[in-house]
Amino acid sequence: MLRIPKNKTPLYLGLVAEEAAAQFGANTITLDRTMDALPEVGQVLTVAQFADLIAEMATRLWASGIRPSEHVVIHKTNNFDITLFACASARIGAVPVMLSAHLDGETINALLQRLPSPTLLTDAAKLNGSLAASPLAELTARVISVTDPVEGAISLSDLAGAPERTAVTLHPDSHAIMTHTSGTTGIPKLVVHSARSIGARYRWQNIPVSLLRQREPILMHVSYVHSRMYPGIASMMLNNKPMVFLDDAEPAKVADAMVKYRPGVFETHPNSFLECESILDDPRKPFKTVRFYNSTFDAIHPGTMDKFLRASERKSPVFLQVYGQSECGPLVGRPYTRKTVMQADGRCQGYSTPGITKYRLVSRNGKPVTRDNPGYIDVQTSGRALTYYGEAERFEKQLDGDWWRGGDIGYRTKWGCLHLLDREVDQIPTIHSTLEVEDTVLHRLPELTELIIVPGPEKEPVPVVCTKDDAPLDLARWKRAIADQSTMADPIQMKLGELPRTATAKIKRLELARRLADQVTHELAS
Repeated sequence: MLRIPKNKTPLYLGLVAEEAAAQFGANTITLDRTMDALPEVGQVLTVAQFADLIAEMATRLWASGIRPSEHVVIHKTNNFDITLFACASARIGAVPVMLSAHLDGETINALLQRLPSPTLLTDAAKLNGSLAASPLAELTARVISVTDPVEGAISLSDLAGAPERTAVTLHPDSHAIMTHTSGTTGIPKLVVHSARSIGARYRWQNIPVSLLRQREPILMHVSYVHSRMYPGIASMMLNNKPMVFLDDAEPAKVADAMVKYRPGVFETHPNSFLECESILDDPRKPFKTVRFYNSTFDAIHPGTMDKFLRASERKSPVFLQVYGQSECGPLVGRPYTRKTVMQADGRCQGYSTPGITKYRLVSRNGKPVTRDNPGYIDVQTSGRALTYYGEAERFEKQLDGDWWRGGDIGYRTKWGCLHLLDREVDQIPTIHSTLEVEDTVLHRLPELTELIIVPGPEKEPVPVVCTKDDAPLDLARWKRAIADQSTMADPIQMKLGELPRTATAKIKRLELARRLADQVTHELAS
């Protein structure tokens, strides 16, 4: 039986903006484009306005027939209003189910089937596009379009003027919000969070925000459907930090936003940092005011961190790398400076947080866990999710009491630093760590914008490379750069936009390997 630790203060998503507005109502939320559902609100709103909008949207959702503990699937064009509707659903005691705008119709159908009579909150673009062929009448209790009216869907605008409703607060260990896993190994799993588990993540994520002494803007480009978003925005609102949110991480747009708002903090996905290397030489110096960089979704290459630290003109900028998982939230972290970043092993993820998280290494073969014999990484945190919705047995197979095994392998240094080598499913027999090789070669070849090593048909390492401006790869330089590495197949060059990605911009390695295998099979057959 799953034991839920009780040492957690709950975070109620439907109430947090209201709580923040009581203290810091004039604080601002700035958007790079207007909300699809409410374009009249504009691109700048106060926390007080945001709280009022949450309450207003909550009354409309209640008027549509949604009731406490029912599921509200939020799947619409990527935009900040996704966050608004998540909080509004939570305010009436419903369970928002956050599904990325990048998921295709077939995947959405499969996830809707797991839920009992959910409400689908979407927009005209999805209903007339990727969901046009979906049997939504069979899969849902109701469909709400938050933009233009669509036949068969309730129009959000028609619900305006509904009577006010008081907020509904469920038990802190009840289902509060669902997010989905990256889907790198197939159909995503639905991860169930409670108000208490999200509150524990808030406690961790509030530490760096509360250390920001100056009231500078925090600029973020993170997935609105990721669990990171909700304790993150709560921390910023409750610490009175001006917020800027970007829908689009296209490098030129990031540069424009950085110059316009001059934030003290910049957070985005590791792969987005990698792509934004192309704007580091912008003469406007877009990153000159950044005091803290934050990457909380995956490992990031040391060379990338170094470049961004040197692009800042602050006296002592810091790059905070955090290792975490959808099921557990942030687990270990480590700050890097200009002096330390290139001296550190890129596989070092950092240290656990006393009183919040801890980890252990478990041998896979009965021998001691070392660098050359890495073990399973088990973690323990009060921020761990409750279960996978509809797949409880699958979740419990990864539990050992309060320990969670997430599928990564690594080792611990004598200083207690956790080193992540690979996901177990991504391991290639002839390579000690694909991530380690990628770090090394990317540092040696600055003309590369990405390098992913995947297994070929015979489990041989196949390097997939992307270059700046898609310039042809210099094979002579490539061979010199990998001369001291394990033997690999010839590199395959692709455009960065061709790589399959998750909602948080991670490369889907297994899908990439399958695509390459299918390509080889097709070529042999033709």
